[in-house]
Amino acid sequence: MSEIDLSRNLDTFNKAQLHSRRATSRKSGGIGHEIRSSVFATFRYAIDATIAAVGLLVLAPMILMLVAVLLVLQGRPIFIAHRRIGRNGVMFPCLKFRTMVRNADDVLNRHLAANPPLRAEWNATRKLKDDPRVTPFGALLRKSSIDEIPQLFNVIRGQMSLVGPRPIVTSEAELYGVHYADYIKVRPGLTGLWQVSGRSDISYSERVQLDVRYVAEQSVLGDLSIMVKTIPAVLRSRGSY
Repeated sequence: MSEIDLSRNLDTFNKAQLHSRRATSRKSGGIGHEIRSSVFATFRYAIDATIAAVGLLVLAPMILMLVAVLLVLQGRPIFIAHRRIGRNGVMFPCLKFRTMVRNADDVLNRHLAANPPLRAEWNATRKLKDDPRVTPFGALLRKSSIDEIPQLFNVIRGQMSLVGPRPIVTSEAELYGVHYADYIKVRPGLTGLWQVSGRSDISYSERVQLDVRYVAEQSVLGDLSIMVKTIPAVLRSRGSY
């Protein structure tokens, strides 16, 4: 997906539609369910924030080294932020190390215009296996998922969880259809069922079903299981591009 600076606007999806779907989601459960969800969300945040803070402390030397390398190889900005949809449909800046060229949007548009067959791949998955926007060093970071380490800050700020559906941009909300209401019931995750089930090697509709399944079955033990499975999934780099 296109990577941009915080100042640029990514809201390509109709805001009125987002508001309508957000309201529908809130009406779908009773008061008792909302209270239980709120208590569980608070408990999860306490666990997530603690683990994220410890993770940042442990990874601090590597983060500083990456900042230096990126500064030399790619220049500024080192970090980028995508505007993503969070819990209850609230937009937030999802942080990453910059892995793409600065004019990523223009490069993507020219590439798709020159290669019509790739348009179908982009429309189906919102990803390209051979993405011309990605820098050589950025490709290494994306392959190992190291580019997503800054999202630990999003976890501490309460915008994301360690486990959950991957955060989506506004243009992807339409692809969720009626299941968009399920997506916004929880905080987006640093990892999730999609990551441990093949990532970009599976279709977008399968990704949506995995998110729906996660929301319906979420539990602390389930989250721990997904985090454990994430380690070999990242090492294998299956579907990571």
